[in-house]
Amino acid sequence: MRIQVTIGSSVPIYRQIVDQIRHAVATGVMPVGEQVPSVRALAGELVLNANTIAKAYAALVRDGVLESQQGRGYFVAARREIFSRKERQRRLDEVMDPFIAEALTLGFDAEEIVFEVQKSLEKVAQIKG
Repeated sequence: MRIQVTIGSSVPIYRQIVDQIRHAVATGVMPVGEQVPSVRALAGELVLNANTIAKAYAALVRDGVLESQQGRGYFVAARREIFSRKERQRRLDEVMDPFIAEALTLGFDAEEIVFEVQKSLEKVAQIKG
């Protein structure tokens, strides 16, 4: 998997990295147990400060997407429930509200939004195989 960042984007660089790794794991592009590049290697590849990569990896570890193995590096973690149902719902609401607001601002109606969400879910299902 190749990570790409857009300098000057409204999305912070560490968040771009988090989102891309999270997507790759969710779709199965990065399977459980796969090692991700070291902080230093990815920082060198992307020409970024290592602290930016470390911040992204720390967020992914906190959320249970990656696990750190002392002396070996970071690996894709097996899926496990680390958040309560209430917390998972809160996190979903946190991303849904801006998504819905943006879609409505762009002129999509509810039916079109639902259609696009279903289309995206189908695409993810196809990637997973």
